Amino acid sequence: MYSERYSMVQFEELRLNLLGYEDKLKELGEALGLEEMKAEVASLEEKTAQDGFWDDIANTQVVLQKIAALKNKISKYENLKASFEDNLTMIELSNEEEDLDMLDECQSSVDDFVKELDKQTLSTLLSGEYDAKNAVLTFHAGAGGTEAQDWNQMLVRMYMRWGEQHGFKVSMIDFLDGDEAGLKSAVLRIEGENAYGYMKSEAGVHRLVRVSPFDSSGRRHTSFASLEVMPEIDDTIEVNISPDDIKMEVYRASGAGGQKVNKTSSAVRLIHIPTNIVVSCQVERSQHQNREVAMRMLKSKLLEIKEREHLDKIEDIKGEQKEIGWGSQIRSYVFMPYTLAKDHRTGYEMGNINAVMDGDIDGFINAYLKQISLSELNK
Repeated sequence: MYSERYSMVQFEELRLNLLGYEDKLKELGEALGLEEMKAEVASLEEKTAQDGFWDDIANTQVVLQKIAALKNKISKYENLKASFEDNLTMIELSNEEEDLDMLDECQSSVDDFVKELDKQTLSTLLSGEYDAKNAVLTFHAGAGGTEAQDWNQMLVRMYMRWGEQHGFKVSMIDFLDGDEAGLKSAVLRIEGENAYGYMKSEAGVHRLVRVSPFDSSGRRHTSFASLEVMPEIDDTIEVNISPDDIKMEVYRASGAGGQKVNKTSSAVRLIHIPTNIVVSCQVERSQHQNREVAMRMLKSKLLEIKEREHLDKIEDIKGEQKEIGWGSQIRSYVFMPYTLAKDHRTGYEMGNINAVMDGDIDGFINAYLKQISLSELNK
């Protein structure tokens, strides 16, 4: 009799816990503008049925991509709503049957629902003009030679793991190997919905404190690496750059994968003469493909500067622009004498440094986005 009452209490607590998220689920639907999205999908689908729609290939792609993105958001929310209802039914049935063996499964399902609810709620904070775009991440090792270059490579790996764990497509666009180990610089492209919205929080200087594996005396070292994050500009955004302002250089690709492409000068480096901004790509198979990727990177970088400096036109950007914004560090990663990763902007910290280096950085990203959202509301 006691076990029956105990199971009923546990199931009832779980049921009430789940019902406590019902209002948040409704608020999420309102924040997403679910009905507005459905109306927009219907309107766009009407356009696809109009005469001549398929004649304009460029416009066709834009409209189809928009429909797919909206349907994806609608589907995610409707699946979340169905998960809420399914969980509620499962808890109530298990309680009626006094099946205590189902308690752990019910708890796990509720936990999964709450995680997805938090994830989708967080995505509503990504309302910036370019948040939905792919992200281009540029890494540079700080002063310190091999130690800093090794740290730079560790950061690259961390973001690659994060992207892969979240279902994004991650690819290395360009890289420069370190003198003995690590990477002097690297460029990653992270492709997927809201990649830039999430990654923009990671731009800045990252600091490492550890006992150096390259120091035979076992001394503690501090190293720095810088990360620049830009949205990848696609053909839906027009950026005018004069061809006379661009100098193109070609060279042989090197490093991983280079064996297949370095027989010809397929790698491309573009220099924007007015600003001295340099971008390069060496991982694609042909010079044409590498130039195309490099050109998108250049447009992204110039647009980011234009937005940051509140300029009217790309042509207004003058003088030498630095690729790295060397400012104060945004985050410290301490391996010795204790283990801790701490964000200096939000105060968020995590003691499991190995998990962080394996890509578990959602806590840092979420804390930053929430802080930015609150500051916007308080303006």
